[in-house]
Amino acid sequence: MLKLHELTKSYADGRRVLNRLSYSLGAGEYVAIMGESGVGKSTLLNLIAGLDTPDSGEVVIDGTAISSLDEDAATRLRREKFGFIFQAFHVLPHLTLLQNVALPLLLNGASAERAYDMLDAVGLRGRAGDFPRQLSGGELQRVAIARALVHRPALILADEPTGNLDPDTAHDVLALLRNEIRENGASAIIVTHSPAAAATADRVLTLTKDGLQPAALRPRE
Repeated sequence: MLKLHELTKSYADGRRVLNRLSYSLGAGEYVAIMGESGVGKSTLLNLIAGLDTPDSGEVVIDGTAISSLDEDAATRLRREKFGFIFQAFHVLPHLTLLQNVALPLLLNGASAERAYDMLDAVGLRGRAGDFPRQLSGGELQRVAIARALVHRPALILADEPTGNLDPDTAHDVLALLRNEIRENGASAIIVTHSPAAAATADRVLTLTKDGLQPAALRPRE
């Protein structure tokens, strides 16, 4: 599904955060990545998504190198195959919650009916007509999660998906994420500082200056 080949990336100040990192993620595999702040976890997700460009190396999705695609083709790939859950939410303020969640379906020419189900799944069906300005940070996070999953993406990328949620809501959202991965045969990578979130994954890795290493934390059965 996903292959990372010798990715290298440095920040603008010259500090190198990724050094020839290679990794393969199989279809249906769910991996959690942990690590200290500033080690490059979010940068790695942005490189996988094609939102940032590596200094060297390659990101390959289903046999296609992202760097080989023009801008339109790369956008189409992200729209069809990726689901993003990022810390900044990126919820569109001028759209209702329902319209925000339905957006990936409409962009892919699909029916928007599943958007209601996803709002229901994150406990916000009764807020479908509300606008983002009426929501708390935790509620915005749930909208972002519903939008990321609504079109049944093949690859889910999540950056601290439970960072703005209380423990009970975080538990429910992680259960939803796990269920969507299993039902749709999706692959997923979550970046998290939360051992509880990481423990829902099939594998837990730690990102260090030496690359991705197996973590001491073991996922729950």
